[in-house]
Amino acid sequence: MYSLAVSDHIMIAHSFRGEIFGPAQQLHGATYGVEVEFRRRELDRNGLVCDIGLALTVLKEVLGEFNFKNLDTVPELSGKNTTTEVMAGVIFARLKARVAEGAIGPDTADALESLRVVLRESPVAWASFEGSLRE
Repeated sequence: MYSLAVSDHIMIAHSFRGEIFGPAQQLHGATYGVEVEFRRRELDRNGLVCDIGLALTVLKEVLGEFNFKNLDTVPELSGKNTTTEVMAGVIFARLKARVAEGAIGPDTADALESLRVVLRESPVAWASFEGSLRE
């Protein structure tokens, strides 16, 4: 399996519900490093997994929906604890939809098999979501 990874970051604010979160129940900020890995079995005729420029553009567009926002006020996320794990899944779903639309290239959508999204909240802690693009 071949893969290509790109990265960016987002700065968000949010709060959590539940005693398990302690002081993080209060509004606080976070900066996430975001890595996305696109995977396919065979390279295209140019020897690529996908166009790296398009991959970076699409990632930036998806992250732009959350960057510098209070996630507590984003309607889609209302009432959810926007943990690192949850946000990895949300970003995966948005990227999966963009790939299906052909945003990474019209020939690439059918060839990509899976995607992995990693959110790094610090050098010692991160979460990820990985899934098929064919389901």
